[in-house]
Amino acid sequence: MDVPQHVRHPAQKRKPKGRMQQAGPAPLFDDTSNTGEMAGGGGMYGGQPPPNQGYAGGQFINDPMASMAMQYGASLADHGKDVMEKQVERFVSVSNLKYYFAVDTSYVGRKLIILLFPFGHTDWSIQYNQEEPVAPRYEINAPDLYIPVMAFVTYILLAGVCLGRQNRFSPEMLGMQASSAMVWFIIEVLAILLTMYITNIHTALRKLDLIAFCGYKYVGMIVCLLANILFSSGGYHLSVLYTSVAIVFFLIRNLKLIILPETSDDGFSHGSKRRMYILLFISALQPIFLYWLTYHLTGTFVPQKTAQSF
Repeated sequence: MDVPQHVRHPAQKRKPKGRMQQAGPAPLFDDTSNTGEMAGGGGMYGGQPPPNQGYAGGQFINDPMASMAMQYGASLADHGKDVMEKQVERFVSVSNLKYYFAVDTSYVGRKLIILLFPFGHTDWSIQYNQEEPVAPRYEINAPDLYIPVMAFVTYILLAGVCLGRQNRFSPEMLGMQASSAMVWFIIEVLAILLTMYITNIHTALRKLDLIAFCGYKYVGMIVCLLANILFSSGGYHLSVLYTSVAIVFFLIRNLKLIILPETSDDGFSHGSKRRMYILLFISALQPIFLYWLTYHLTGTFVPQKTAQSF
């Protein structure tokens, strides 16, 4: 008897499928994702990777030759620092430079007031501690280098503003202005030292003291440039006149106790005429350079030309 094809025979059982049929089709590529973890010591159970492997350059740091090279470079840097300090010590003592920069805010404020209004200051003596002058922060009459250096930088910045008002500003012009001011300052100090050497005058005035006293005129130069910016040429000339008198009075009262130390009971100095001349020479140079280094920056304001629209 024929059985229709769509009717299943009750005695017929389904044959089990092979393992390959249950696992699905065979993968095209082998799974190697866990191979690297096992080789590196860090599997799925929290193994730690080797040190310095997680970032670039770790092998370089672990290299003993690299560590030796870094230590050698550090020793060379320390040796170079020592050599540089010795070379600087040949010309200027680092300890002396630290003395001239030992200032605080109170000293700077009071010193600027004396520089601009010296006529009301009465005590010009300098206190000494074991034949050495007291640090500027404790002695208002002691010379310092902080104010001259900061005043010089401010003068260069104001010179750039004045050049911009005249449409002459450029980085080259500002560099030339700074170089010119530095050269003239060096010429001034060398001229004073040469004059003292030729006239055979030996005083307690040290070279850094002279640099400090000659650098105080930059405070007056800042006032002159500000007066020119705010009040044009009239304010400039008045400020030049006032600051010149102020800096001359300040230097004469300060340097008189250093260059002319011998005083009698009547309060007048009785040093030699050469000492008096060198005192007047130093004081007279300040207004000359003050005017020379500021006059060319006092041109009238020139507005910038606007671009024409088409």
